[in-house]
Amino acid sequence: MALLLKGLAFGFVLAATVGPMWVLCFRRTVAAGALAGFVSGMGIAVADALYGAVAAFGLTALSGALLGHRLWIGLLGALFLAYLGVRTLAAPPPPPGHDTLPRQPLAAAFLSTLGLTLANPPTILAFAAIFAGLGLAQGADYGAAALVTLGVFLGSASWWVILAAAAGRLHGRAGPRLMRAINVASGSSILAFALWQLAPLV
Repeated sequence: MALLLKGLAFGFVLAATVGPMWVLCFRRTVAAGALAGFVSGMGIAVADALYGAVAAFGLTALSGALLGHRLWIGLLGALFLAYLGVRTLAAPPPPPGHDTLPRQPLAAAFLSTLGLTLANPPTILAFAAIFAGLGLAQGADYGAAALVTLGVFLGSASWWVILAAAAGRLHGRAGPRLMRAINVASGSSILAFALWQLAPLV
C-alpha cells in the first residue's frame, strides 16, 4: 500500500506540473469539452505509466534503445509541438454559439498526447532517479514494481480528471475574446516548450 501511495503521489505531481501537455489538455478541454480533455489526459497517463514501468521493472534494453534514438524521437516531438503551437496561435476565435474546435475523434486525441509524451525518452532517467531516491524500485520485486506503475497511472489519471472537470466548465461559456486570449497564451506556451525541447537537441 505504501508503494502504491508513493507512486500515486508521484504520478499526480508529475501530471500537475505545468508543461506543454498541461497547456494542450487545458486548451482542448475549454475548446472541445471535458470528454476531449479527459481522453487527452488519459493518453498522457498511459505514457507516464509506460515510462514508469520501464524504470520500475528495470527494462534496460528497452530504455537503452529509446535513449539511443532520443535525438530523432525528441526532434519529431519538438517539431510536432511547434506545429501545434503555431496552429493554436493562429486559430481564429469562433462565432458566438459555436464550438471552438471541430469534433476530433477521441482516438486521435488520445494517440496525439500519448505520442507526444513518449517523444521524450530522457523521462526514463528522471523516473529511474526519482524511484531510486524514494525507494520506489525494489530490485527484482516485480509485485512492487507493478504497484508503483499502477500508482503512477492512477495519480496521473486523477489529475487529468480534475483538470477536465474544472476546465470543462468554461466550454461553451468562453466568448470570442477570451478564446482568442486562450489561443494566444496556449500557442505561445506550446511554442516555448517546443523550443526548450529542441535547444539541447541542436
